[in-house]
Amino acid sequence: MDEKWQKSFPVSWDQFHRDARALAWRLSAAGPFSAVVAVTRGGLVPAAIVARELGIRVVETVCVASYEYDKQGEIQVLKGIGEAVAGGEGGAGVLIVDDLVDTGATARVVREMLPKAHFATVYAKPAGRPLVDTFITEVSQDTWIYLPWDMHLTFAPPIRDKATA
Repeated sequence: MDEKWQKSFPVSWDQFHRDARALAWRLSAAGPFSAVVAVTRGGLVPAAIVARELGIRVVETVCVASYEYDKQGEIQVLKGIGEAVAGGEGGAGVLIVDDLVDTGATARVVREMLPKAHFATVYAKPAGRPLVDTFITEVSQDTWIYLPWDMHLTFAPPIRDKATA
């Protein structure tokens, strides 16, 4: 882990599912929404959960690349938002969902595409938090969030063993 990541926040599948459902619950008062736009790849799972919970059948993706494991690079839009969803109203009535907002670089790019859409993330860090309308959990900027699709189960030695190592 890079030196700028002082803390870690591992998230299990169960916890992520609970948090994504909590996001849907919070969003239920903000709608109705005509479509969900998942910011790929991280936004695919929470967007599917939110779309199911809110009964939204139109799910679109915007494909943005900015991370390679723990290194943030230049933002690349690999696939834009289809005209049927983007429409001519700046995204009014559309819900954008991502797993997290970190520095806000990705959120800024997507917000430019749909400036009137409602932007929601499961997790938020202080630098990116002003760019989203709704989120569930805030973590400090120096925390790396380990999402369940980035992890696998391995043996963890007891804390006592770590202290003597």
